[in-house]
Amino acid sequence: MNTAARSYRNGSTPTVLLVHGAFSDTSIWAGVISLLLAAGLDVVAPANPLRGLTTDAAYLASVTADIDGPVLLVGHAYGGAVISVAGATAATVVGLVYVAGHALDEGESAIDIDRRFPSPRFGPSLRPTTFAGGGATLGVELTIRQGAFTAVFAADLPPRLAAVLAVTQRPITADALEAPCPAAAWKTRPSWYAIATADQVLHPEAQRFMAHRAGAQTIEVDASHAITLTQPPAIADLIRRAATG
Repeated sequence: MNTAARSYRNGSTPTVLLVHGAFSDTSIWAGVISLLLAAGLDVVAPANPLRGLTTDAAYLASVTADIDGPVLLVGHAYGGAVISVAGATAATVVGLVYVAGHALDEGESAIDIDRRFPSPRFGPSLRPTTFAGGGATLGVELTIRQGAFTAVFAADLPPRLAAVLAVTQRPITADALEAPCPAAAWKTRPSWYAIATADQVLHPEAQRFMAHRAGAQTIEVDASHAITLTQPPAIADLIRRAATG
């Protein structure tokens, strides 16, 4: 066990709770998880429902409540919005790490940020479809068109792996991206931010804006939106530094 990972505030190192974003699943953390475990950190990586900001955050808060001890929330992409909301209500959350993530302010949506800092390739790449939302209600969910996925989401991954991710991507509801954020945990919790400078989904300038606004300790990494897969050492090191104070 890494003894450096046993010195956080009250003497207990936080559990690292990893939250994936839209168009991906928990496997996007694979390389990061391996490195965090090797550093002696406890890690949890639940599936983000991607059904709505309020309900996704409520689910994450329930997962957090089941963890004995302090928790460090880490959110990639839309997962950043989820940790911003969940972290505001969970008393055991001691910090937030955003990885090319939406560090939203109260009343702000992911779409608001995307419109303020548009990524030219991202909007045209989206494919909306309808799904049964319960009863007679139909909802709208979004994926990235398979033919555009590599260039938009994962340009620095091997093409064959990017093609697999395109096929297995998880859709997100349009409501989740349009919903105003009800709380911003970064206002009351310390935060860190990894900016992906080659990101074609969330514009790097949007990331810099949100990181600066949050007063986050920030690193910049030459990576696509799939930064957790392409640059796991940089992301794991940032998380480790956040977790060990």
